[in-house]
Amino acid sequence: MGSSITPDIAGLRALSHPVRLRMLTILRGEGPATATSLAQRLGLNTGATSYHLRQLAQHGFIEEDAERGNARDRWWRAAHESTRTDFREEGIVDSDVEAYLTTVALMYADRMRAAVSEMSFLPEPWRKVGTLSDWELRVTPAQAEALVHRLAELIEEAPHSDAGDAAPFVVNLNAYPRPGQVWGEEDEAR
Repeated sequence: MGSSITPDIAGLRALSHPVRLRMLTILRGEGPATATSLAQRLGLNTGATSYHLRQLAQHGFIEEDAERGNARDRWWRAAHESTRTDFREEGIVDSDVEAYLTTVALMYADRMRAAVSEMSFLPEPWRKVGTLSDWELRVTPAQAEALVHRLAELIEEAPHSDAGDAAPFVVNLNAYPRPGQVWGEEDEAR
């Protein structure tokens, strides 16, 4: 599996659908699945699930797992470990970016709420390793870009473990200008 995909505008639109984003998350986190198993998991009918899977495949997010199943029972797997976004590409429309990011933010919030509600049930060593921390820095746009790039590199370089006590560990990188600021003309020119 390749490490990441940076979707074009059509891919962003495809991922803006919450069901598709949840499907991709399941396939990345839990491995290959059929339309039937995903439909049961997500409370959908198999026709709708198959449609969403085809949309994800069309944009390169997933692929058929030809080593599993048969002609009647198609298995799907994630084609990449992560999705990276680059909103500076030509043709990216603000409304498309906002729709995608809103879907991502809602999904992150749901997963974070679930993680917090399960914390007291975790094995003792896992209760101490997560964080819900935040920092607020004053930086230039170039410094912010460099920071995000360095953090992404660090996450991507983290080794995967096959040790007996290894478990899936979610890292969400959220970095953005503080909401609610009043921007002056000189800020917008930079």
